[in-house]
Amino acid sequence: MAPGVDRVCRVWHPELPIVTDRLALRLFTMNDLADVWAYMRLPEVGRHMLWAARDQDESREALSRMVAENGLEKDGDYLTLAVTREGAVIGHVELGLVSTEHEQGEIGYVFHPAHQGRGFATEATRVMLRLGFAEMSMHRIVGRCSARNLPSANLMTRLGMRKEAHFLDCRKVNGEWREELIFAMLRREWSTEHR
Repeated sequence: MAPGVDRVCRVWHPELPIVTDRLALRLFTMNDLADVWAYMRLPEVGRHMLWAARDQDESREALSRMVAENGLEKDGDYLTLAVTREGAVIGHVELGLVSTEHEQGEIGYVFHPAHQGRGFATEATRVMLRLGFAEMSMHRIVGRCSARNLPSANLMTRLGMRKEAHFLDCRKVNGEWREELIFAMLRREWSTEHR
């Protein structure tokens, strides 16, 4: 963990908002429901997730969880940030604390299809790697995706992460067996080229 971050009793919160060249990352509020439901309700988004397309109530429940995911303190905690462009939420990114003892984290991301293919997910997810490595001093960060989700696998490759595993029929999602790819990066591999 970063100097000054108490592993036991202090919750780590990044300084927000984080502004990149084209985006702003901030905490979610319940006022973001319309934007979040706009992408969570889409079958093309749900098919690559561990959940199916969500109705408005399910999206509200998911948003409520994301609002609460506002800092990292203990194993299993997540920091989930709204990715905004011109004030609208176009997706979200997350950084999870997998193991404090082993300094392990996990990244994730979901974007509205209307905003895919323009590098926004790469730009926002790069921020989460920086938070994990530079601010939390994590040793290793992983990312996972459905083996069918080639754009997601390509995104992690662009970020400099390496493919570590391809699991066959590793979990049942919406009644079907799923193949999963695991990518990872170590802090020493996180070079200025990938920042």
